[in-house]
Amino acid sequence: MTTLDQGNATRSRILAAARDLFAERGYAAVSLADIAAAVGLTKTAVAYHFHPKDRLAAEIIAPAADDLLALLGARSSGHREFLRAFTAFAVRHRAVIRLLTEDIGGADSAPPGSPGEAIREFGRELFARLAGPDPSPGTRVRAWAALGAVQSGVVKTMDVPAEVVEEMLTAAAVAVFES
Repeated sequence: MTTLDQGNATRSRILAAARDLFAERGYAAVSLADIAAAVGLTKTAVAYHFHPKDRLAAEIIAPAADDLLALLGARSSGHREFLRAFTAFAVRHRAVIRLLTEDIGGADSAPPGSPGEAIREFGRELFARLAGPDPSPGTRVRAWAALGAVQSGVVKTMDVPAEVVEEMLTAAAVAVFES
């Protein structure tokens, strides 16, 4: 294995450990030393690859953001298909969603240009895809309730197998939206 390959493997191990620790304990409760201990490195070695800790969060979030953009750009044949795709996305990236909603949070009061503002805009786009243009008050409520159920459901069930969460949350989100 070349030095470059070893460096990439180390970065991957660090990212995986950070994602798991952030999901388990929350972003603020995890230090670079905790991540280093999880992968058998020194804090200095982790900092070499990811300093400050925010860089870790950004790299963990990037694939989820790419998948979310793909979801928003994909055509769906209706609300059921869209909610199924959104729930699958949310379950696949539930550690990231927890990081964004519970740890970085504050999206409602986030200043312009902040990660919170980006999260708020993604939420608006998801709502628009589900509710459609000029939704009635009832559709607005049902759309936000369905999206919120998925978001909260994936975050609060980190210990439940992904396939169970995806199946149950898809059914719940569809039921809420169709109520």
